[in-house]
Amino acid sequence: MFAARSTSKAKTKTKTTTESDRPEDERLGLGTAFTFGLQHVLTMYGGIIAPPLIIGAAAGLTPTEVGVLVAACLFMGGLATLLQTLGIPFFGSQLPLVQGVSFAGVATMLAIVNQGGGLPAVFGAVIVASLIGLVIAPFFAQIVRFFPPVVTGTVITMIGLSLVPVAARWITGANPEAGNYADPVFVGIAGFTLLVIMLLSKLGNSTISRLSILLAMVIGTVFAALIGKADFSKVFEGPIFAFPTPFAFGVPTFDLAAIVSMTIVVLVILTETTADIIAVAEITGSKVDRKRIAAGLRADMASSAISPIFNSFTQSAFAQNVGLVAVTKIKSRYAVAAGGVILIILGLLPVLGRIVAAVPTAVLGGAGLVLFGTVTASGIRTLSKVKYDGNMNLIIVAASLSFGVLPEVNHDIYSNFPTWFQVIFGSGISSAAIMAILLNLVFNHFSKGTPDNPSVFAASPVRAVKTDVIRVLREGDRYEGGTLIDAKGTPITVVDEEPGGSGH
Repeated sequence: MFAARSTSKAKTKTKTTTESDRPEDERLGLGTAFTFGLQHVLTMYGGIIAPPLIIGAAAGLTPTEVGVLVAACLFMGGLATLLQTLGIPFFGSQLPLVQGVSFAGVATMLAIVNQGGGLPAVFGAVIVASLIGLVIAPFFAQIVRFFPPVVTGTVITMIGLSLVPVAARWITGANPEAGNYADPVFVGIAGFTLLVIMLLSKLGNSTISRLSILLAMVIGTVFAALIGKADFSKVFEGPIFAFPTPFAFGVPTFDLAAIVSMTIVVLVILTETTADIIAVAEITGSKVDRKRIAAGLRADMASSAISPIFNSFTQSAFAQNVGLVAVTKIKSRYAVAAGGVILIILGLLPVLGRIVAAVPTAVLGGAGLVLFGTVTASGIRTLSKVKYDGNMNLIIVAASLSFGVLPEVNHDIYSNFPTWFQVIFGSGISSAAIMAILLNLVFNHFSKGTPDNPSVFAASPVRAVKTDVIRVLREGDRYEGGTLIDAKGTPITVVDEEPGGSGH
């Protein structure tokens, strides 16, 4: 009896342990984790250094000062990534999400700089707005119940679609007036990188297939160097090691208008991070509830509030890395945490940052086409699970995606609207998310006024006939006037299937 009880307890313990395992908790070898972590860093590097380059130039900083700003953003991105992936009580979703400076706030921060506040006013606004976001994060997480597949699928699809222009700008260059804008050579480099990814993914070796993005970036960079389109000559110009100096650009100042504008940006970031958490959970098969979303949002806001101390800006999850998780099938959060360590090292060793910065953007663009397209495909997969019969889900998806794509295809569409409106609806992700949530509420929660037989926007019911019925039909059998008759015109008896019967 004692042995039986012990065995029972052992089985119970084993079962509990197995049930508590999560795909994102997979342990990887140190070398493997850092290899895939480097792949994550290379994927998001162009995105994380773009905001400090843009804002630094607008603030009139010298190249050395811009370098300090870039290093600070890399350093804080690494710390924020560790907080998000590893987590501490109440902070961090413990999902494979890379954190970095959010592009959502660039326009607002540029406006604050141009209005005379400079970087100190930007940093002050970020601190206060992030603290406000930290307070409302648990309440914001409650909207998860308004994210059924019709909403999450739409938002995930829009995340992928909104990132495609980023890949295009990496390939063509960001300045249409530049002499080498859309240079066919750059397009060729991107195409070559894309081809290498496809070839490596086709190989039977699973390790090479999973590392196809990283290997293709390396091969693409070597190819670009051979044809004279990659320049590593300035890698060793500047300091080798540098620790971010707190408040290097002055003590933060606090302007009410700047704080209000930045608070709107924080709301956009909370919306986008919520979408990214749900997207990566969908890809990895992880379970996400309101508590976990709230922990992820708190990590976002806490790291954003601390960032200005080390001369950085608002932090958020990077959507492009969600696509990398889908492509590589590496769901472990420890691989992303290793990427966070690499970001910290890059922030402390500017020389390494300069090496990564030397990777041609066309190479990043070629890889981005696969990564961002994968995010879109993941959203479509989610939308394929949605029921469209006898409801208005089709118009929810159609209107939300169209509304989200608008600011992506025409950046000037809201140029004459107030700044706060531009901040919210100038982002395709937040536009699609807001529209999808509102339409889902109108059509699926507030049912009053919705017709039982919806308009042309609703999909027609799918007609289906059981296989067993098809088997008993013969050539010439037909249905006329409510009666099933055979080829000779003789009525066929139709009987109800009896319990346990075959129905033939």
